[in-house]
Amino acid sequence: MLGLVKHSTATHFGYFGEVFGRSSSPAAERFTSDAGPAAEFWATAEESRQEIVDNYRTAWDFADATIIELPLDSVGNVWWWGDARVTLHHAMVHVIVDTQRHAGHADILRELIDGTTGMLRGANNLHIHDPAEQDRFREQVEAAAAQFR
Repeated sequence: MLGLVKHSTATHFGYFGEVFGRSSSPAAERFTSDAGPAAEFWATAEESRQEIVDNYRTAWDFADATIIELPLDSVGNVWWWGDARVTLHHAMVHVIVDTQRHAGHADILRELIDGTTGMLRGANNLHIHDPAEQDRFREQVEAAAAQFR
């Protein structure tokens, strides 16, 4: 889970900083270290949860400043897309989509950890409430999926 937060931090600093030639926070420097290309996807033993969350909040502020200060049609360069040119508007949409995708990943992990489903804390707001019926439904879906393997 912390790796997803670190990835989102790096994404915000990259798309709202580096892409538009804006210097970012010292927290962004951590993602350009020698830890390897996937370092942003995991938390090291030296990093605290609070540090990772604080860095993400710093990245939000940094992104907000870029969005406030630059026009939506400002053009930046995404070197990791083969030097593609993008507008701030395009970068914003990309980051929103990326963040939403990873929020879905986090929700799946949370469901696996605490066993609850749906949006309501402590309640199952899905249409099937009986655990045995949920099991039958899952088996039905898995059987249908197995036909396409």
